[in-house]
Amino acid sequence: IALGFLFGGYEISDVANDIALNNSLTNLPDGGMMQYLGAILFTLGGLAFGFLVPALAGFISFAMADRPGIAPGFTAGALAVFVGGGFIGGIVGGLLAGLAAWWLNQLNVARWLRGLMPVVIIPLLASIFASGLMLLVLGGPIAWLMTALSDWLGGLTGAGVVILGVILGLMMCFDLGGPINKVAYGFATAGLSAGLAGDDRYLQIMAAVMAAGMVPPLAMALASTVLARGLFTEPERENGKAAWLLGAAFISEGAIPFAAADVFRVIPATMLGGAVTGGLSMAFAVTAKAPHGGVFVFFAIENFWLWLLSIAIGTLISAILVVVLKRFARRTPVAADVSAAPVTA
Repeated sequence: IALGFLFGGYEISDVANDIALNNSLTNLPDGGMMQYLGAILFTLGGLAFGFLVPALAGFISFAMADRPGIAPGFTAGALAVFVGGGFIGGIVGGLLAGLAAWWLNQLNVARWLRGLMPVVIIPLLASIFASGLMLLVLGGPIAWLMTALSDWLGGLTGAGVVILGVILGLMMCFDLGGPINKVAYGFATAGLSAGLAGDDRYLQIMAAVMAAGMVPPLAMALASTVLARGLFTEPERENGKAAWLLGAAFISEGAIPFAAADVFRVIPATMLGGAVTGGLSMAFAVTAKAPHGGVFVFFAIENFWLWLLSIAIGTLISAILVVVLKRFARRTPVAADVSAAPVTA
């Protein structure tokens, strides 16, 4: 999507599908080769982006029920998009599909039927159950919740805009690519089309979300490779080297190895830095017309240097805090059990 903007300009979002379907290398549009390439790239990006919610639901279900849960999860996720449930609907649909597939897999069926269970029966019945429940019962309330949330967040002005940036920053850093992170990211990307149509508030939300999501890996990289190498293990220092690039590219998961090893010190530190970054980005009125890419989509970010400043401040805060917590908030070692009496001959 970002490359589509780079090649075809920001107006490519209005004409990309038409150009991709009706033009070719031998029948270029009025804008020439650059516009044609931009349209192709934007179309490919949009199609790939459309898989996000179904893939999220599919792999939630897969985590619960293994391979029989993949198809029901993808189906429930696609239905969540259809009814307007967004990422919240995808999470709910994935959980329902996974639960149904897992339960069906526990049934003690006749031997002659076992071969059909994971291939036909479980995917079919779990899809009908999860998708039917989403369509008939849960889809409407979830869609209403998403609409109400978007209207409330999108209607904030003044100081409320900064508070919104803080909230989104906290959400982006809470689980590093998990469901809470995806709800914030989904809210930002859902408004991107309105932003490209002229409502800069949504472009500011996209910039704040991207900036905050970059803080955790960058902060862990700074702390483990520059500020306090001795407080981190050798594998963590190696992960820190990779986290520089991951953070720069807006891949929050680069901080997961650090959080997995020390969740109660890493997550609070990254959340504070992410909240500061999100609030500053909104206060600086930075806008982003690309949904991903980090510093590599600099051409799609307005007030780029202020955006970088927001990220740098949040990164420094998180890095310093995690070093302080590791140095002074040490874990209490578990005392050895010495209560047993010694064995005597």
